[in-house]
Amino acid sequence: MVLLAAALCTKHGKALVSRQFVEMTRSRIEGLLAAFPKLMAVGTQHTFIETENVRYVYQPMEKLYLVLLTTKNSNILEDLQTMHLFAKVVGEYCRTLTEEEVRANVFDLIFAFDEIVALGYRENVGLAQIRTFTEMDSHEEKIHQMLQKNKEREAREEAKRKMKELDHQRR
Repeated sequence: MVLLAAALCTKHGKALVSRQFVEMTRSRIEGLLAAFPKLMAVGTQHTFIETENVRYVYQPMEKLYLVLLTTKNSNILEDLQTMHLFAKVVGEYCRTLTEEEVRANVFDLIFAFDEIVALGYRENVGLAQIRTFTEMDSHEEKIHQMLQKNKEREAREEAKRKMKELDHQRR
């Protein structure tokens, strides 16, 4: 299965977050997502739409849609399994599925999406592994944070010393 992109969009096709896994222009992805609501037939229970170029695999999530864009020759069963994992991830990072909540967690969603798919192909990971990978601490990051705290503490101490010195000079 080649997954082209994953997106959370409004019912009108406006992308709130979109992650492309293969080389694709912004205008193309925006065009595909804008066309998505027009392609949906009212009253059907299908969770996919096929066009001449791509397959839309989607899941309604309250007022939003989770949309996966795949190639037409991808395995629909794998696509649906991937869709369910994406839906779990979105539910994990966005407690309420509103535009504001999605915008507040956009980077966490993108990082999690990157753990699910690499170069268009699904990784063999579960929700617990994704959570672990995205929450991992970096040793270099901890060292950097410690150095920053030390610099801030030293700057405060220097400022206090200067204040005392200036106060002493005024007297």
